[in-house]
Amino acid sequence: MADFHPTFCTIVPPHVLDKLARAEDPVLSAPARHTLEADAAQRTRRRLTTVIGAPAAVAPRGAAPEQPQRTIHDCRNRTELPGQKVRGEGDEPGKDATVNRVYAGLGATFELLLKSYGRSSLDGEGLPLTASVHYDQKYGNAFWDGEQMVFGDGDGEIFLDFSIPVDVIAHELTHGLTQYTANLSYFGQPGALNESMSDVFGSLVKQYTLDQTAEQADWLIGAGLLAPRVTGKALRSMKEPGSAYDDDVLGKDPQPGTMDDYVRTGRDNGGVHINSGIPNHAFCLVAEQLGGKAWERAGQVWFDVLTGGELAVDADFASFARLTVAAARTRFGDGDEQEAVLKAWSQVGVPAT
Repeated sequence: MADFHPTFCTIVPPHVLDKLARAEDPVLSAPARHTLEADAAQRTRRRLTTVIGAPAAVAPRGAAPEQPQRTIHDCRNRTELPGQKVRGEGDEPGKDATVNRVYAGLGATFELLLKSYGRSSLDGEGLPLTASVHYDQKYGNAFWDGEQMVFGDGDGEIFLDFSIPVDVIAHELTHGLTQYTANLSYFGQPGALNESMSDVFGSLVKQYTLDQTAEQADWLIGAGLLAPRVTGKALRSMKEPGSAYDDDVLGKDPQPGTMDDYVRTGRDNGGVHINSGIPNHAFCLVAEQLGGKAWERAGQVWFDVLTGGELAVDADFASFARLTVAAARTRFGDGDEQEAVLKAWSQVGVPAT
């Protein structure tokens, strides 16, 4: 694995919160500004922790790597992490639906990694999965901070509880998987690939829990997260990037689906949440071309690249695309899988040969 540099990664892009923070209605702008300030403080903490070193999470002695080790904490609308422990591995569900959803989402992600790809947790060695819920007041985000998951309750006006979509839970956990494998840097195209990996496996966990085929899947990230007043269906669409929302307050979804519309910007770490639409679209095209359960063939190819040791921390879209072609050939031979991968990258305008 590459040098270990944990990154603070959120599900809601900064450009969305920036837009909200400028809303005329203080009911909308105040929570967004507060969320931006809280995220900035967490990024500072993450940088300091990276410098001085974070405590390593260790699987309990005697723990079976075939079983997850989940711990859920309640921040009680404060910001101290991890908060008070409210549910441990094997504990019965309680009355807090948020706690129960997060517990189940962590388990579903662990199960997909283990049963489909033979990987025990994020690090391959049964890493315990820690999450905190009810973080801060009207906090409009969820994040992976390099050590654990954190979920806000939303402001109730734009965002609902961030534990509602299982793909949001799996998205943030996948940042941990990427951290322990390719450790893609979080800027520009490698950062967009980092975000795309989280959307890919977030969507796969959702499809896995619903037992959906690629054709049945909605390919939306964060469906159910937006409050009723918002004109939109999700945070992102992998099938049709740029179509997730078009709202008076949020603006229009800026994601491109091909390189023709690639966005060059210094914001959002060089557009990591925006340009991730391109590799997202490529993956969706592969999955739909192959049909069936997307985690079985398309997901296997992407997993092989992420964990194979050849993906550079500064990989661009083209180098990633070439690795997926090679991985499809290695895993499945010169057949439908390799052809689907080549065709998909061609459709989104990324050279794969």
